[in-house]
Amino acid sequence: MPTITFQPNSIQVDVESGTSLVEAAKTAGVEIQVPCGGKGTCGKCIVKVNGAVDSDSLGVLSQTAVADGYVLACKTKALTTDLEVEIPEVVGRQGGQFTSASEDSSLVMHELFPKNWQFDPLAVKWFLEVPEPQLEDGLSDVDRVTRCLQRDWGKKEIIFPLSIMQKLAGMLRENGGQVTTTMIREADKYRIVDVEAGNTASQQYGICVDIGTTTVAVQLVYLPLAKAVTAVTDYNDQIACGLDVISRISYARTPERLEELRVRIVETINKLIMRVADQHEITPQQITNAVVSGNTTMIHLLLGLDPEHIRLDPYTPTLLSVPFLPAKEIGITISPESWIYISPSVGSYVGGDITAGILCTDLAANTEDVSLFIDIGTNGELVIGNCDFMMTCACSAGPAFEGGGIEYGMRAAVGAIERVEVDPETGKAMYWTIGNVRPKGICGSGMITLIANLFLTGWLDAAGKLNRDKASLFIQVNGRTASYVIAPEDETDVDGAIVISELDIENIIRAKAAIYSACAMMLEQVGMEFEDLSTVYIAGGFGRFLDLEMAKVIGLIPDLPAERFKYIGNSSLTGSYMVLVAREFQEKQEELANRMTYVELSTDPSYMDQYTGALFLPHTDPRRFPNVSVL
Repeated sequence: MPTITFQPNSIQVDVESGTSLVEAAKTAGVEIQVPCGGKGTCGKCIVKVNGAVDSDSLGVLSQTAVADGYVLACKTKALTTDLEVEIPEVVGRQGGQFTSASEDSSLVMHELFPKNWQFDPLAVKWFLEVPEPQLEDGLSDVDRVTRCLQRDWGKKEIIFPLSIMQKLAGMLRENGGQVTTTMIREADKYRIVDVEAGNTASQQYGICVDIGTTTVAVQLVYLPLAKAVTAVTDYNDQIACGLDVISRISYARTPERLEELRVRIVETINKLIMRVADQHEITPQQITNAVVSGNTTMIHLLLGLDPEHIRLDPYTPTLLSVPFLPAKEIGITISPESWIYISPSVGSYVGGDITAGILCTDLAANTEDVSLFIDIGTNGELVIGNCDFMMTCACSAGPAFEGGGIEYGMRAAVGAIERVEVDPETGKAMYWTIGNVRPKGICGSGMITLIANLFLTGWLDAAGKLNRDKASLFIQVNGRTASYVIAPEDETDVDGAIVISELDIENIIRAKAAIYSACAMMLEQVGMEFEDLSTVYIAGGFGRFLDLEMAKVIGLIPDLPAERFKYIGNSSLTGSYMVLVAREFQEKQEELANRMTYVELSTDPSYMDQYTGALFLPHTDPRRFPNVSVL
């Protein structure tokens, strides 16, 4: 039985011959991310081995890399002898990024709120001075609390969960009847979710959660002032089991794997809750309400629902609208009796993150002007409409813009190249990194500016092929393929130069083609052109770093004047925040979800025609991008 030693922490595990390095790592408690689900296609599980192994890594890795000892962990098995496995830093995870409690750093964009709205949170705290029990009236503790609440809030039914009743008697008598109740207000009743000693009405917090396929964001809100105070983001721990929703649905085919995915996202959320609570010096139990938004698959996995039928014709999810659920049933570590509201989905691939996002726009306002909403991310989701109609769809853009499937791709984090310019004469790149440090890789915004500049300066053709006829030190030809050197080895913070290959460029072109063609198809269905759009809303964390002109050059977004575009950041989180602080937005969100018509792209043959036409820079039809010209 061979022993495998995982470096850099010298963790050892004994395994059977034939065990894959991914399974061995899992047994040892060492995490190696396998975004493609172990298919050997993403290239993200690269490790370096010292010892004999059975590996099938050629094709994804070059012969030179394999000769140097690099393999794909998911496609490599231990033999009968001991070996050492070195996990490079690039395979490991980067920690979440805290944002400070200020208006500038909040992930919520307050300027997206409508002018007139009324503070009316889903959960409220109310201080009571409950009279002492009297022999002559025979009122129980529950009756006395109920009378006090109905005196202040009207004659509505008051519901007491068992856990609240179990501590009520002691709480009242130990504090002279002075207690604070936390209530969730439903249509015709109030549900008590907590009772605390004394007057704690000013100590009330809520959270908004955006569950992305790649990233999870949590915003802490001080409810008495409706103030967003602290936010944190981190990777979704599920990415170790698959980079996109389809690979995670495939991974979840057994009950054990479905439970693993559920636990991973619950633990991700709880970890972020603890961090925002620590940052603001409160306990998670002081958080009394939560609003969660995410795509349909992410919500299914959060609730442990089988997502298999989302990807099978006729693409039917288990549910689209989720009732309020107690936090303790989901496993979210806030006040246990608190209820969690989950934003309603529209279809199999358009979820509550989009219905929350539309809350942040004027798309459905009282106007006939037609607008387009685009959420650029792993799943490209969009909505087109006005006050009379709304159509929505999703396209499989893939993870390229978030670093997936790109050899040196990474999320927008410290060390990521976020902007590139190219010298038209020499081909040399001038780049800028996040944090002004030595580069570790390139993020989505960097990829867009790089490819756009290579194309504009003639170093890249419309099909995404590097120009081998132009002599340059920065184009490396290896047989039938070529790569462009962004940062030479002596400038980087990784083992070697940072390059982008023609295969990487092809993946990015496919991603942009998926998004653009989905927009074009939706417009075609309603008999409109891009020029007819009054506003294009760009949502998602990625949208905050998007260079509009460069995005037009590669054909990601339509060639429209800059004033027609509006950035709305993480609209899923902002929309969730709106629901948290005002019930009117919950009602509006549910109305919006019911008004949207979901279009399934996979069943529409015209989508493939649009997609094929968009597989060039910027497009096969130059009339669609009249303002893009090559130097």
